[in-house]
Amino acid sequence: MKSDIKIAQSANLLPINEIASNLGINDDELELYGKYKAKITDDYMLRNADKPDGKLVLVTAISPTPAGEGKTTTTVGLGQAMRKIGKNAVIALREPSLGPVFGIKGGAAGGGYSQVLPMEDINLHFTGDFHAITAANNLLCAVIDNHIQQGNELNIDQRRILFNRVTDTNDRALRNIIIGLGTKADGIPREDHFTITVASEVMAILCLSDSISDLKKRLGEIFIAYTIDGKPVFARDLNVQGAMAALLRDALKPNLVQTIENTPALIHGGPFANIAHGCNSVRATKTALKLADYAITEAGFGADLGAEKFFDIKCRMAGLRPSAVVLVATIRALKYHGGVPKSNLNKENLKAIKRGVCNLEAHVDNIAKFGLPVVVALNRFETDTEAEIELTGSICAEMGVEMAVSDMFVRGGEGGIELAEKVVKACDAPNDFRYLYADELSIEEKIETIATEIYGASGVKYDDIAGKAIKAIKAIDPIYSAYPVCMAKTQYSLSDNPALIGRPGDYVLNVRDIRLSAGAHFIVVLTGTIMTMPGLPKSPAAYKIDIDDNGNISGLF
Repeated sequence: MKSDIKIAQSANLLPINEIASNLGINDDELELYGKYKAKITDDYMLRNADKPDGKLVLVTAISPTPAGEGKTTTTVGLGQAMRKIGKNAVIALREPSLGPVFGIKGGAAGGGYSQVLPMEDINLHFTGDFHAITAANNLLCAVIDNHIQQGNELNIDQRRILFNRVTDTNDRALRNIIIGLGTKADGIPREDHFTITVASEVMAILCLSDSISDLKKRLGEIFIAYTIDGKPVFARDLNVQGAMAALLRDALKPNLVQTIENTPALIHGGPFANIAHGCNSVRATKTALKLADYAITEAGFGADLGAEKFFDIKCRMAGLRPSAVVLVATIRALKYHGGVPKSNLNKENLKAIKRGVCNLEAHVDNIAKFGLPVVVALNRFETDTEAEIELTGSICAEMGVEMAVSDMFVRGGEGGIELAEKVVKACDAPNDFRYLYADELSIEEKIETIATEIYGASGVKYDDIAGKAIKAIKAIDPIYSAYPVCMAKTQYSLSDNPALIGRPGDYVLNVRDIRLSAGAHFIVVLTGTIMTMPGLPKSPAAYKIDIDDNGNISGLF
């Protein structure tokens, strides 16, 4: 089979204005970025404000493994399959970060014959949204340091500046740095830190904002520092929120592209699910709900991370009500969670599947706590045997959940028809969607609810820094205690220890720090050893990427 990029480059794309026209989007509601990309303006949503919403389907997965599960491929293929069975569907995805593209994981445009296109653009600069977020974030940082340099009227304590600079590449050398070295004119020396752009609070704000006015208000609410006498300082105190919003004006508009089979796709925003809230933008999802009868979106990593945050943060803030959940699993992942090393995953091993299915069961149980029906999508690989597939299907039947074998990497939408039909059936069934915890619970109660109910922990241990941070947040304003919590945790385990595969139990979740994202309207909880600036591997994917004299890119996948 050809590589992903070769498949993508041989696809027959339609002009994006034709895709838009088929959706009922007028030419003056579209801002073109070349022939195959466009942004949808506010005019479309204003014109269709009274149009009923379609049904919202979330695609999530079991705990990811080094072998890869294909969640984005499944999301894209499901959208294509929906159209093949006569359903009007639109896909809503996140934008890929350059960190994984040049690092170890790769891009996020799907794979095989279930990709969003143009994949090279989407995986690289796309429409410049991430660059705008980076610029807005770093403008605030520059203004903070300039304010201190120019007399420090707000009396900011340079030892207690909480807002960090960002870049959208994995660069461990920037995690902890000293800035302001040189002469007096070069600034005030102080310790600073870099975060990857996708973990920036500005990214979260852009993804959760409903409008320019909401965006500007949230930017002004960013908690940036303490004064020397311990009072909080916000971005609005520096009057920089307007300039930041100006940089983000175009980035706030959802991006319209298409799949290999010309199914419309909105790709907008890109927070990681292990260190941020892991969902595409509210504006893109709401637009998809107006454009189609079925809006198919995804949340990053396993259901313990992306799905929980999708429900408890995004749906809560945006008033979204999903209809069904697709849980992606693979035979290889089940064997991995059953203790089989990556090198042996291609060999039939029914006993390992029986041991590893506990991870699948945990995620099915967790989704049930939100009151939604779930369909397991078994993403098929060529090494899967019929005996392994039959065993997994019988286990799902015992759990009382539907399973569909998905072959969308190789066959595109045709390989997902069974899944599409079962998803439609699940969407038509009644559900009792609910959040995991109530707003009025304390910060600690929310953390402990997620830890025990979703992660399977027996309890939570707070480091001294975390305990002090909770007290400090409560002291600033009681309103922050009502915010949802955004857990930063390893994606490889239900616990905070990536080595604990399967369904770990009888462990204590370690919380090392708590950070207030006042503009995003949530509280970030850092657990275990999770970092907000990843590093590059020994052999980065960047080594394989190249471009020829005609401008053709190779090596992306």
